[in-house]
Amino acid sequence: MKNIRFSKVAVTLFGSLALVSGGSAVAMKHHAEMSSQNIVEKAASTDDFSTLVAAVTAADLAATLSGDGPFTVFAPLNSAFAKLPAGTVDTLVQPENKETLTSILTYHVVAGRLKADYLVGLVKQSKSGTANIKTIQGGILKATMGTDGSLMLTDAKGGTSKVVMADVNQSNGVIHAIDTVVMP
Repeated sequence: MKNIRFSKVAVTLFGSLALVSGGSAVAMKHHAEMSSQNIVEKAASTDDFSTLVAAVTAADLAATLSGDGPFTVFAPLNSAFAKLPAGTVDTLVQPENKETLTSILTYHVVAGRLKADYLVGLVKQSKSGTANIKTIQGGILKATMGTDGSLMLTDAKGGTSKVVMADVNQSNGVIHAIDTVVMP
């Protein structure tokens, strides 16, 4: 069930690929138009998430990526994967590491269509300035506002990621491109 849920989300991830040009997304650009294409169709024509696509394929989640959702995907750009220690991606995509890879990928996915304005509202309503977001993996991402006004995510290990493009709307959810892979 978790794999099926994630695969629906991974489809959402791929829709943002064509919308982030050359990995040069800047602090929280918004892309409000709704795509009539599914995420898999968009992903096939975009390079900015090729590492993510390879990871989803290695986790055997690609076959179920045509689900209805809705999902919110915090989609790491290729440059986000490049920040990981050398050899990490190559190790994770090995068949013996499928369970770990699936856990990491599903940690980037939230059930529902959570637009940036909604997430920012949650942060601002919180007395602590932090909103807890439960992922389909079961872990929590902590959302805060950066000093430059961008939406920031803090993962379970204390690592941070910045939303560099928000509200990439697909038929089955919304994508927020991030600059760093978050880890459960």
